[in-house]
Amino acid sequence: MTVAVARPAGGRTEPRRRGHPALRVASLYVPTLVVVVALVFALPRAMPGDPLSVFDDPDSAVFVSDADSRQRLLDYYGLDDPLGEQFARYVSRVARGDLGWSIARHAPVSELIGQHLPWTLLLMGTSLALAAVASFVAGVASAWRRGRPADRGLLVSLTAVNAVPEYAIAAVLLIVFAVVFPVFPLYGARSPFSDARGAAAVADVAEHLVLPAGALTLSLLGTKFLLVRNTVLSSLGQDYMLLARAKGLPERALKYRHAGRNALLPFVTVLGIQAGFAAGGSVFVESVFSYPGMGTLILRAVDARDYPVLEASFLVLAVVVLVVNLAVDLLYARLDPRVAAE
Repeated sequence: MTVAVARPAGGRTEPRRRGHPALRVASLYVPTLVVVVALVFALPRAMPGDPLSVFDDPDSAVFVSDADSRQRLLDYYGLDDPLGEQFARYVSRVARGDLGWSIARHAPVSELIGQHLPWTLLLMGTSLALAAVASFVAGVASAWRRGRPADRGLLVSLTAVNAVPEYAIAAVLLIVFAVVFPVFPLYGARSPFSDARGAAAVADVAEHLVLPAGALTLSLLGTKFLLVRNTVLSSLGQDYMLLARAKGLPERALKYRHAGRNALLPFVTVLGIQAGFAAGGSVFVESVFSYPGMGTLILRAVDARDYPVLEASFLVLAVVVLVVNLAVDLLYARLDPRVAAE
């Protein structure tokens, strides 16, 4: 006996293939990257002056009084061309992986980025990791001891720190721990003229990293702490928590395996969002400690109106933030399979 199988109205019985989840997620970032490329081209040109304005300053050592000579410089760097032509030339360079040539420092921009980016990645990565662990543990502990002195102390202190700008936190740490109590180095990422190798070099870099990373970590703690605390508080009275208590599970399992896991998904989402705040905050923190990262490079380029350096710096930092958010989205899909199925 043959049984007829009804087909859906569309005439297809197999589910539509949507491609690999990672490729689908990555494709969502393409429009964002296009907008970023346009913005990093426009932002430096929104500032008053241009990279060659120093030649108009009579007090400058490179003052050019001849208008024809200045015009030749403008033509040479293409700064006198229409913005459309400059943008097309910029996009063409970026597509080839060419970040241009620094007008103020007379060096390839890729070489300058290579010198400064690793320090910023070290600072950002360390701060994000420390803030993630500390805020999650503190948020769970605070919710578990709600209403007690430890909860009130964490809530007041971290909320207050969250309202203070990164550069102010950095200045306080600098004054207290490098001037009043000279425990850590005052500036830089390594000791000047140091020839340390191996473990000694690592220790030297770590010692210089403590205060900048501490300032950036403190600025990133508050938001994630409040998120974890509130999420865990909302889960304490749920049925699965009551059942886990009835089974006699140890307190550590109740806190982190049951209550803490409930806060994991929103926590991961906020962690990706804060990558952008970490990139922006690192600029201010590095300026306070004279840390040789992208922040120092950007500030020097702003003073000189060095368009190629500013364009490349903004673009590289934006790409770093997009990559972190892409990794967070992929991690989110693994933590919650329903996201990958959508």
